[in-house]
Amino acid sequence: MRIPPGPAAAQEGTSNSPGTSGETAPGCDIDAARSALVRSLLGRIGDKWSVIVICKLGSQPRRFNELRRLCDGITQRMLSSTLRNLERDGIVSRTVFPTVPPGVEYALTDTGRSLLEIVQALASWVDANLDTICDARANYDQRTNHPTHP
Repeated sequence: MRIPPGPAAAQEGTSNSPGTSGETAPGCDIDAARSALVRSLLGRIGDKWSVIVICKLGSQPRRFNELRRLCDGITQRMLSSTLRNLERDGIVSRTVFPTVPPGVEYALTDTGRSLLEIVQALASWVDANLDTICDARANYDQRTNHPTHP
């Protein structure tokens, strides 16, 4: 696997965070680059809109405006950005049809469909544990005088 070059972000809990030397053992640059890529991908596939887009593309390919209507609350700019990033990561494919105006359709790739299974399993877990989580939040908020959040 080729790891693209890029600047390492100074993030807490990483070797580049304040308070650490930032030095790595010889030959560890590939591991550091791979680790940064993994964090980046987990951030992408775990963000709110990516998960929603992946789910909405799960049943069938969709055109941009249809997808925007299905993703309640997403802006055109955010949907464009999300689709572009998912396409770059090989999770979504973009097909342009030679019509006037050109039609564009988005679909999950094989990689995207395998991720959909994981996202659906996570959604099922949330559904199965929602009451327990709500009770735990209420208990925590009461113990700590923490303001209630959704």
